[in-house]
Amino acid sequence: MTSRCWKLGDNVSTDEIISTRCLTLTDKDELKRHIFKNIRPEIADKVQPGDILIAGENMGYGSSREHAPLALLGAGIKVIVACSFARLFFRNCINLGIAAITAPEAVRDICEGDALKVDLQRGIIFNGTQRKQYRFNTFPDYIQKYLLKGGLINAINDERPE
Repeated sequence: MTSRCWKLGDNVSTDEIISTRCLTLTDKDELKRHIFKNIRPEIADKVQPGDILIAGENMGYGSSREHAPLALLGAGIKVIVACSFARLFFRNCINLGIAAITAPEAVRDICEGDALKVDLQRGIIFNGTQRKQYRFNTFPDYIQKYLLKGGLINAINDERPE
């Protein structure tokens, strides 16, 4: 599946992904209406399920709360490609089933709106707009399983005996 991408800069904080004013919300479908309101308000209205975020260094720094990746998941974001991630944001993304991919070369070249395909098993990002391909380190098998199942809790629930 080809996806459209949205490009952000360096040091996007969890407060910029979802404002602290929205922390009383817990429904991801409600949270999605408020993503990036303070830095890119047009994204909340235009993002489509399957779109990909491209970010620079230190994506998701700040608060360790899950609201930020939960809001992105509500918006249908399943893949984020960045130069680097804040550790807790990275972990929260994986736990919720969002592939947090580190690929600085791809981030440098990709332009907002480019059509991308991501192959998690082979570690390849294909930019259909620019006809370029980028490699990234694949996730270990257990993380690939989390991503395939839609997150850690879904993976655990699938392994429980009936």
